[in-house]
This record gives sequence, C-alpha cells and structure tokens, in this order.
Amino acid sequence: MLQLSQVTAHYGTSQALFGMDLTLEAGQVATLLGRNGMGKTTTINTILGIVRASGGKVLFDGQDVTGWPSFRIANLGIGLVPEGRQIFPNLSVRENLVATASNHLGQAEPWTLERVFALFPELQGRASAMGNLLSGGEQQMLAIGRALMTNPRLLILDEATEGLAPLIRQKIWAALAEIRATGLSILVVDKNLQDLLRLADRHYIIQRGHVVWAGSGDALRADETARASYLGV
Repeated sequence: MLQLSQVTAHYGTSQALFGMDLTLEAGQVATLLGRNGMGKTTTINTILGIVRASGGKVLFDGQDVTGWPSFRIANLGIGLVPEGRQIFPNLSVRENLVATASNHLGQAEPWTLERVFALFPELQGRASAMGNLLSGGEQQMLAIGRALMTNPRLLILDEATEGLAPLIRQKIWAALAEIRATGLSILVVDKNLQDLLRLADRHYIIQRGHVVWAGSGDALRADETARASYLGV
C-alpha cells in the first residue's frame, strides 16, 4: 500500500531525510521509532506532501505521488492524526467530526458519527462541547475520530499517546486495536514501545533521517542491542 524508496527531504538547505526506505502492506500496522529529532515527523509529512521529497519516490497503492500536493495525496485515502492534535478549537465535538466526513472512496462499512461515538463513548457525552474545552485525552480521541471520518485506507498517527495519562493511553491503544481489526492499515509514531510491540506487525527505527533497523516485533524484542542503541530502552 505504501512504499518509500530512497526518499530524501530538506528544510531549506538543511537535509532531514537521507534515503528513507519503508514498506507498508495493506491491512498491516507499522511503527516509526527513534529518538526525538531523528526524522519521524518529517517522514510522515513527506508521505503526505506537506514536505516535498527532494529525491527518491513515495508510492501509494502503486501510484507515484512524489511531488503531489497534500490534498491530492489525502484524497487517495490517507487520514492523519497530527502531533499536537490540532483540532478546531471553536467547533464542537460533533462539528469537528462532521466537518471532515466523507466517503468518496465508497467504503462498504464507512465510519460515521455513530460509529466514532461507539469507539469513543467519552466523545458522545461531550458532543456539544467546544474543542478548546476538552481534556488532552478527549482531544486525542477527537483527532482520531476526525481522521476516521474521512474513511481512509491508511491511518497515520504522529505521537499517538504523547502527554496522556496512563488510563487514557490504555483507551487509545484499545481503540487502535479495534481499528486494526477492521483491516485498516496503520502507520504510528509513539514512544510507548511495549504497547507498540503488542499492536504492530513491523517496526522501523530511524536514526538521523534514515532507517537503521527494520523487522518484526519478535525480532525487536530479541534485539536488545538495537533497543539500547537507538531507543535507549
């Protein structure tokens, strides 16, 4: 479904990605791991066209989308849960969700308002609350629900549980497991390695803008050297 081949990216004259390679199959969950500042968010932004790749190729479902504007890439079926949530503060929960609702790809079982509320009952009870009045956990649930309302084929989460209380993190991971069970492909960035190991099929560790380790969860569990060297765990 998604393939990055020798992708490079720059911010002005500063190079941020140095030949990124990544593959995500349909229905698979993959992670981007690494310390802060190593290129995880830049990789996501390059996939989405928010940052233009300066070299290499980004393929989505076999189409070369390198250099496409971000709205065209999103319209192929990619939903983003951005770092910092970035919900609309002056819209209610319901309005935030309805504002992005679309099923232009014709999904057989689309995500609807009712389905999002079933996944996150907390949001249903706050349906009329303005976005800026929500807790951090409620905002993250809303950000995930908003992305799902676009009915994507690929869901990307940048820092899925950053800054959330342990109980809320558990609810987010449980929801992601439910989403995975629907067959939706997921690419996720987070620092909670044990939760990621339970959720994901494949892991990519990024160091200074390129992949230094890739493999399954079992392989990462067994590779203490890689975890200590690149993740500090």
